[in-house]
Amino acid sequence: MIALGLLIGFASLALVPGVVKRVPAGQVHSLYRLGKPRRLLGSGVHVVVPGVDRIGHRIDLAGQVLRFQEPVPGHAEVRGTVYWQVLEPERADPVIDQAAQLIRRGTLDALSVEPEASRVDRRDLGGRLKLALNGALRERGMMVTRVELDFA
Repeated sequence: MIALGLLIGFASLALVPGVVKRVPAGQVHSLYRLGKPRRLLGSGVHVVVPGVDRIGHRIDLAGQVLRFQEPVPGHAEVRGTVYWQVLEPERADPVIDQAAQLIRRGTLDALSVEPEASRVDRRDLGGRLKLALNGALRERGMMVTRVELDFA
């Protein structure tokens, strides 16, 4: 009888890491049940069903940085940094894996239609790029907070 109790106790302890999920502060995890989005897990401790539930994405709500260096038609080679963050994780969850590509492509597309920038108006150009990027990203729950450019 005692052996059966010990066996059940050890089995329970072995399952705890698969059942209890801890989400750090400043993050949201998307929970998928049987492959379909179920809900978002905010910071704290959550109980999930092992084998049925899985964490799809770990979304960082703090600011993120994307650095790029690309040739742009009509410009010299452009290096830059885009600072962005997730505002609405439920909207960002389906596209969070492609966020870097969306931001990079949006930046390069917006730069390709801009006239050659002089040293004086780089800050203004960064502001225009930020507005152009936010037009596309806000509907996806993300926002660009700053764009810094350096032309080689």
